[in-house]
Amino acid sequence: MDIPWRVLEELEADPFAAVRRQAIFDCCKWDPQVEDVATLASFPLVLKRDTWLSLTRWAELLAQEALSMEDALLRKPELQGELGLPRAVCKALRRLEDPGRLVSALRVMRFDFHYTTEGWRISEANTDVPGGFNEASGFTRLMAGHYPGTELCGDPARALADAIRRRVGEGATVALVHATGFTDDRQVMTFLGRQFERCGLRTVLAGPDHLRWRERRAFIASDWYSGPVDLVFRFFPGEWLPQLPRRCGWPHLFGDSETPLCNPGSALLTQSKRLPLVWDRLETSLPTWRQLLPETRDVRDVAGGAWPDWVLKPVLGRVGDSIGLHGATSEKDWTLIRRSARWHPRAWVSQRRFEAVPIETAAGPVFPCLGVYTIGGRAAGIYGRIARNRLIDHRAQDIAVLEACVRQVARVPRADGERVSGGRERGNRGCSWPPCASDRRM
Repeated sequence: MDIPWRVLEELEADPFAAVRRQAIFDCCKWDPQVEDVATLASFPLVLKRDTWLSLTRWAELLAQEALSMEDALLRKPELQGELGLPRAVCKALRRLEDPGRLVSALRVMRFDFHYTTEGWRISEANTDVPGGFNEASGFTRLMAGHYPGTELCGDPARALADAIRRRVGEGATVALVHATGFTDDRQVMTFLGRQFERCGLRTVLAGPDHLRWRERRAFIASDWYSGPVDLVFRFFPGEWLPQLPRRCGWPHLFGDSETPLCNPGSALLTQSKRLPLVWDRLETSLPTWRQLLPETRDVRDVAGGAWPDWVLKPVLGRVGDSIGLHGATSEKDWTLIRRSARWHPRAWVSQRRFEAVPIETAAGPVFPCLGVYTIGGRAAGIYGRIARNRLIDHRAQDIAVLEACVRQVARVPRADGERVSGGRERGNRGCSWPPCASDRRM
């Protein structure tokens, strides 16, 4: 099997401690440890150039097909109820006057790729509120500086800031709407806010309960800012929106807005893991999704004795929570998950299990997940995670994913014309494929 990546040596203790401090203070990575486990890997994963190009191509095709599916679902509201979405969400979507305009809204998506014994597969698409920007842009850039011969696969935070600036103009005010009570969400918004301001945008951090609407235009009413905004960036799960007070005007976030939205709540249509169950009725060509997403079935169509060959997933689950994976999920949780799926089948879906290929490291085998971002339909970077078992959840480590550069002094172009080094310059010796950790120790 042609392995598409390699793991490089760990950073020594002192340099990595410095990277960790910078990640906390400069990249707002405020949770560098979960329970007794460090969340930042001290070594990077390096992709071959052709691997990154393949992931780029697939992610962009997946994003294009996702928008086609969303458009078809907005025009066929009778199918929306089969996706397991809250009734209030379906009601808001059916009230839209011009559903077609949502497809042209600024979109941020992330597709989670796994390398398996059958080639590349995706486990899911994060089309509603994908996270990981602190790690994919900030931590990864810090690690790249210590590994000559590598470069960034992209900078999703910077790409997002540039896309928003192009959409609303320099000096525009962007509302970063999130669940303000969650540290995980706050750190992402604080980090993105800094990136946006460096690009000439003004930002306001606010909760969805601070939003007000006048003639379908968004305003913020808070103690620290009161006034209109030029774009709403939503980092608040769409299925939570109906729980907000009516005064917030949350249905406007589903597309009934004159203020540009990123992402509109209609993204929930493709976030639902029951999406494949309606594919054949959409009359939309989906070759990339059908190729990369494992077979998906209603849980009632899978016999109980076949469960070890299937993964049980909540329809709107996030961060790997509540996933039933035989052999990786504890027996107690596996029993509870199967029981919940049996009692509430429309809230769950079964997905054919794949065998991910592990990477050997000094600490043992790990299983990688590469979350490839698309912003405005263009691939923009990778959020990498590794886990000791086959389930990628909140206990997984964040890992810098880099690309092997063709020339050691290669540069990554940025939108403002500046060129950023993918690592320290050490002469002009070519390094098309850096040696793995074991090779370097020989």
